[in-house]
Amino acid sequence: MLELGKSQPAPAAPADLIKDATDASFLTDVIEASNDVPVIVDFWATWCGPCKTLGPQLEAAVTAAGGKVRMVKIDVDKNQQIAGQLQVQSIPTVYAFFKGQPVDGFQGAVQQSEIKAFVDKLVALGGDDGGLTEALEAAEAMLAEGALADAAQTFAAIVGEDPENADAVGGLARAHIAMGELDQAEALINNSRAGMRSAAPIEAARAQIDLARQAANAGPLTELAAAVDASPDDHQARFDYALALHAGGQVQDAVEQLLDLFRRDREWNDGAAKTQLFTIFDALKPQDPIVLNGRRKLSSMIFA
Repeated sequence: MLELGKSQPAPAAPADLIKDATDASFLTDVIEASNDVPVIVDFWATWCGPCKTLGPQLEAAVTAAGGKVRMVKIDVDKNQQIAGQLQVQSIPTVYAFFKGQPVDGFQGAVQQSEIKAFVDKLVALGGDDGGLTEALEAAEAMLAEGALADAAQTFAAIVGEDPENADAVGGLARAHIAMGELDQAEALINNSRAGMRSAAPIEAARAQIDLARQAANAGPLTELAAAVDASPDDHQARFDYALALHAGGQVQDAVEQLLDLFRRDREWNDGAAKTQLFTIFDALKPQDPIVLNGRRKLSSMIFA
């Protein structure tokens, strides 16, 4: 880590290249802006010592990139909604968004060389990548259409070209999951570089593995529904009912049951309802309405 006294002052940044954002402006400043160039989001607070080192270093790297990447700073004390939705549990936390989706990130103050590599990767992502972006979009379309083998082959080819591409690694893992090859998906994630495993696409794939394994052990939906109706305070029955609902594709209903369980007893089974909710949220896209509404409801109960 560079010492504050030894860091070089950053050159002046062009207007709007680096800006402060709020919960209200996040959609415009980050999600929409990332359709043009990658946007780095720095979650910080005035009392955070490491933030005072990391922030200026990030700003310098973004400025040096000459407009090929932007940066948004969010004070978590003043903007708790977005921080909660993205599960920011410590600061500094940094996310990178491109085309409306989180594509990379890290926690804590890191070396200047790592910051430069982080920004350089985003610059490359936003520029000419030799057709990898189009290939990723094609692979995602194949996966959505059920052409699982073709999707896996395309994702694998992208990983062969760019082993550090978290979207491709996560996509390949999801293709294995869809084909029921959970062990292969897990091995792929575990064999990826340690620093990649916290990237959103890979965390999403890991969450989907956990949910798929739970689905294999889910109980009979009708019997569990009857058990919950007969004994609303049977927390285990409600939790198992939520697992069965999710296994049956009724994700919204599963979330509602887990929220109800959290409302009844948030500490039951070491906070199992909250943990399961986060697993479901992680497996979905951050802007999915189920995630946004579920996180909002959970946050309102946590801070009530």
